[in-house]
Formats: sequence, C-alpha cells, structure tokens
Amino acid sequence: MTDSIRFILNGEDVSLSVVRPTETLLDYLRLRRRLTGPKEGCAEGDCGACTVLVGRLIDGSLHYESVNACIRFLGSLHGTHVVTVEHLAAKDGTLHPVQQALVDCHGSQCGFCTPGFVMSLYGLWLSTDKPSRAQIEKALQGNLCRCTGYEPIVKAAEQVSAARPSALFDPLEKSRADIIGRLWSMQTDETIVVVSGKERLLVPGSVAALADLLAEEEDATVIAGSTDVGLWVTKQMRPLNPVIFINHLKELQTITAGETGFTIGSGVTYSRAFSALAAKVPALGRLIDRIGGDQVRNMGTIGGNIANGSPIGDTPPPLMALGATVKLRSIEGLRAVPLEDFFIAYGKQDRRPSEFVESIFVPYPLEGSHFAIYKITKRRDEDISALLGAFHLKLDDAGNVADVRIAFGGMAGTPKRARTVEVKLLGKPWTEATVEAARPAFDADFQPLTDWRATAGYRQLTAKNLLLRFYLETAGAPQELRRFAEAEV
Repeated sequence: MTDSIRFILNGEDVSLSVVRPTETLLDYLRLRRRLTGPKEGCAEGDCGACTVLVGRLIDGSLHYESVNACIRFLGSLHGTHVVTVEHLAAKDGTLHPVQQALVDCHGSQCGFCTPGFVMSLYGLWLSTDKPSRAQIEKALQGNLCRCTGYEPIVKAAEQVSAARPSALFDPLEKSRADIIGRLWSMQTDETIVVVSGKERLLVPGSVAALADLLAEEEDATVIAGSTDVGLWVTKQMRPLNPVIFINHLKELQTITAGETGFTIGSGVTYSRAFSALAAKVPALGRLIDRIGGDQVRNMGTIGGNIANGSPIGDTPPPLMALGATVKLRSIEGLRAVPLEDFFIAYGKQDRRPSEFVESIFVPYPLEGSHFAIYKITKRRDEDISALLGAFHLKLDDAGNVADVRIAFGGMAGTPKRARTVEVKLLGKPWTEATVEAARPAFDADFQPLTDWRATAGYRQLTAKNLLLRFYLETAGAPQELRRFAEAEV
C-alpha cells in the first residue's frame, strides 16, 4: 500500500498524504493553492464557473476533459494532470488565443463565469480542429452566463478555431511529452490509503482489490464520477467515511460491442460511451447529449447512474426497455440481475453490501423494432428530468404488437416498467384505438409524486401522451404528430 495521492497541478507535481475523503478539487485550488480563477457558482456541477481540465492517460495517450471542480473530489485525481485557467497565458502575459478571442469578441462582462468558459473552449480547442457551431454549443452546454447572451462567446470559439498560428504558444502542447512521462511514473497497482484524522479515502489498485476492500468496508461509499454524490457533500453536507474511488480502474472502463449487444463497464463515462452507443442505438446517443453538460458527461458513469438507484436517473428506463442485465461482483464471485429487478424500492437496490456493479449488458433493439426515448425537462439542455419514458416495440407481419417494453423514470420511487400498459397493448393491432384504450392503464402502473419539477397530474398525463406520441411517430403521421406536439406535450 501507499499513503499519498499524486497528480500534476498545472506544471507542478503534487503529493498529498493528508486529504479528507470529501475535499473537493475546487476547495483545494482556491483555499490551499490560492488559484482563484475557478469560481464557485452553484456547487452542484450546473453553472460551469469552476471548470478545469483533467488529463489522463488512456491507451498510452494523454486526453484532456473539462470537469466541474466543485463536485470533483481530490481522491479521484491520482495519476492525472489538473489544468486551471492560470496555466494558459504565456509567462510574459500574452494571452492564449482562446482568451484573446473572448476579449476580441466581447465575450465577457462581469467576468465571474469567464474562466469556466475559457476552459471549456480550451478543451474543445485541444480536441477538435475546426468545430461546427453545433459542436461549439455542445461544448458550452455546461456553462451558464447571465450577461453576454452567449452569441459573443460562440463567435469567440469560431474565431479561435478558424486559424492556428504556427508559432503559437500552448502550454499543454509544449509539455505533452514531459507530462506523459511524469504521469507514467505515478501509475501504480498498489492500493492507496490516505488517513485524515478519523477519515479515510481508499483508491484500490485493481478490481480484485476493490472486491477485497468492499468485503472489509461494507459501509464504504463507492465513488466513480461523483456527479450525484458530490451534491450529497456540497448541498446536504453529508459526512462520507470511508470513501472508495474507482474512476481510475481501467478494467471497469471498457465497452464492447458483441453480436447481440453491448457490454458496458460500470466505469465508462457518458462521453466515452457516446460514439459506440450512438452508432448502434441512435436514440441513446441523443439522450446522452442531454445529460448535463460536457463536464458532467466527462465525469458521470453509466454504472454509477444505475448503482445509486435514483428514480430520475436517465439511463435505467431505456436500458430496461432494451432488457439490460446488471453484473454484480464481490469476493464470492459474479451475479447477474435483470436491470428491472435490480431496483426494489426507493433507495433500495438488489446489491449486497460487499457487491459492486461491474458491468451492464445491453441488448440491441430487436431487428425491425421501434425504439424511442423521451426526456421531459423544464429546459432542454443540462436539466434533471421531470420524467423520462422509453418505448421498445416489435410488430408482427400483420401489424399487431408482438413485443413491447415500456419503462419510465420519475413516475415512481424507482425506475419502473409499465407492465399493465404493456399487457393492454400486447397482441393488439398497433392503431390509435389500441393506444387510446391502453392509456388509462398508466393509472394502475404509476402513482407519481408532486415535487418542484412537476405535479403528479402533469407526470401522469405526460406519460399517457408520450405513448400517443410514440404511436404517431411509429405510424408515420407527421401532421398529426406536429399538431399533437404543439397542443399537448
């Protein structure tokens, strides 16, 4: 074992042997290091004012991603390169082209959010040579500004991507080989145990070591992306001890496309899953584009979205509609559970204290079937779902419903199948009359709650309307669909 977290901060090697398990990267940067470019705006990964880049070795190459420092814990940073806005300008004060473009295009007013925008645009500048406007807007989904109206910021992104001077000073390009070598030296198969008073953070060296730790530490909180757990700390002030960080475990970060479906490691982030999932199941790709902003997608994992059992998690309903299976691991071995059976009640899953989610198997949609996902929110981007419905339908040659799976989040204490509705549809002709006859069955399947996101009545009516919308889309009725969408959804 070893007793320190090691990473690179801008150009400096850092080794920390005293770290609280819930200490955030933002607090470390601002309070310990006095790097005040990253700001705390929301403390929940929503506004992007705290955005920094984190570089990690993936298959021997160095990749940088934007993340929310306000909900990223220090324990998750071992073997990474953390880059803040202070690192961009040259030593003589010359601004980086990304910074200069924001000046030229008047992309900053009060300036509070500007460092976060700079870092998001810098991450895009590093990864994409000439981004389209859609790519620029996607990169900025996780950054909010109350002053500029966004258009000057988008123009700045377009300006800086139009030309790259050959003599450009860029701190990351200049030092890439050096950083790679230093990060390689930090890689370890040893388990890291950092003690701070009575608190402990643990970083297992392998998946086998993770299983051993959970056998010994059944009350430990396992953290992958911390996009949800981070708010337990910053908003609910919950003490977490001990904490096990697993976001570095390469064994949990594979996604394999087989003949019948995907096997997704529980540590695969939304960003890394996007290309593979969108290629085979376009609806899943469109959903991922609406989960948080880039910072959240770069941190959050599909396995974490399932393991925490939230009734409004976005991925469980569509994966349930596809018939997904969860593989759980412990020192006793592996156990497979259908995803729909994994969720027992609010806050309770079929996961024993010593088990962790190792992977998820997701079958492809049935050949010739229809599959759709509808995420209902107050704003289109970067918002938590009021409800989310997923529909998977297979018709026989006569146009009757041969197979149907409907699942919803936000309608009960867990993600849940609409089994009564499915029974009403199964074997019937796929017609508007059949759909209308099935809609009242939602009342038997769901008794949603009223909260600040939506009333129970709104959720129930919307779920019924989404079934009708799904019918109109699959039946090829564009005029009726437009009328319906304008009038009811």
